[in-house]
Amino acid sequence: MFAELITIGDELLIGQVVDTNSAWMGRELNNIGIEVLRIVSVRDREEEILEAIDNAMKRANIVLVTGGLGPTKDDITKQTLCKYFNTELIFSEEVFENVKRVLAGKIPMNKLNKGQAMVPKNCTVINNPVGSASVSWFERDGKVLVSMPGVPQEMTAVMTESVLPKLHERFQTDVIMHQTFLVQHYPESVLAEKLEAWEVALPDCIKLAYLPKLGIIRLRLTGRGHDRKEVETLLNREKAKLETILGEDIFSEEDTPLEIIIGELLKKRKLTVSTAESCTGGSIAERLTSIAGSSEYFKGSIVAYSNEVKKDLLHVSSETLEKYGAVSEETVIEMVKGAMKALKTDCAVATSGIAGPGGGTPEKPVGTVWIAAGYKNEIRTYKQETNRGRAMNIERAGNNALLMLRDLLK
Repeated sequence: MFAELITIGDELLIGQVVDTNSAWMGRELNNIGIEVLRIVSVRDREEEILEAIDNAMKRANIVLVTGGLGPTKDDITKQTLCKYFNTELIFSEEVFENVKRVLAGKIPMNKLNKGQAMVPKNCTVINNPVGSASVSWFERDGKVLVSMPGVPQEMTAVMTESVLPKLHERFQTDVIMHQTFLVQHYPESVLAEKLEAWEVALPDCIKLAYLPKLGIIRLRLTGRGHDRKEVETLLNREKAKLETILGEDIFSEEDTPLEIIIGELLKKRKLTVSTAESCTGGSIAERLTSIAGSSEYFKGSIVAYSNEVKKDLLHVSSETLEKYGAVSEETVIEMVKGAMKALKTDCAVATSGIAGPGGGTPEKPVGTVWIAAGYKNEIRTYKQETNRGRAMNIERAGNNALLMLRDLLK
């Protein structure tokens, strides 16, 4: 069973708004056995919307459309759908009552808001529990098109409460099951070579995907079939084989962010952590503190961008900085020690490097980052040397720092 997603709005195509709707819908559809074939974004232009809908209806069983349902003149999705399905807009008293309920005491009723109660005649209308734009459900030739608001919280509400249950009831779908593994210590090509024989021998109903992420590779096994128990058995069999091949290089069997994995380890062992960051500029601390409840284990961070701060707050010696430089193994070792002492934590990570785009030298080119992780009397270091641009260099350094800390604490 296949679906196609169409998102409507100029703002999506000029980068003013990021399309988070499609990612959410793709995950939720997959959970009920519906595979997304394509995601298409189009401008608020009738001819482009019509073309996208026509192509999607030829390819897919289900077409989900978001956007263009607001009260303003540039919102033309309802009118365009009427043209495609050869129908007209009519006033719905039921939808109007819902619009009044949603707007009550917040926004004054005017002709534009009242216009939200105009709905396509030949469709099933689903009221929006959190917004004024209703949902239109069309059926033709055994296929379904659903038009929903583009506001993410409205879309997720109507999908969760109404659209997904109706789709699940309307269509017979296969079982689709995923198992994700987080793997460290491998470049993608080296890992693929190691897994080649196992991957070639996978049964036809099991597929493997490689999802690299700056120092980490996510391996996703996907099983598909009619019988849930059979698919689960096959996935578990292949999972056991993969675990035998990779061993401890698999550091998680869920697609869980590193900062959550670290937080769980710290809570389990009742430990505290701090960071001493130069080139990463506090981004590691930001990741750790983005998790609810992180105050239980995160004490603080010293962003030591200058040598003065490294010396004054982290007590990196002048001799170390003069002899080895700020970007050195010796410096990050002293930064880790300084952070644990200054912030009174059980463990810490430190980074110092040249994120770019400038600042590199022949001896220390852009992308060079020294990383240290310390716990009690043990400190481990790593030299990161790949230049992928400033943002990716920083993200990779953060991943490597957290992976090193995890290896120390496991």
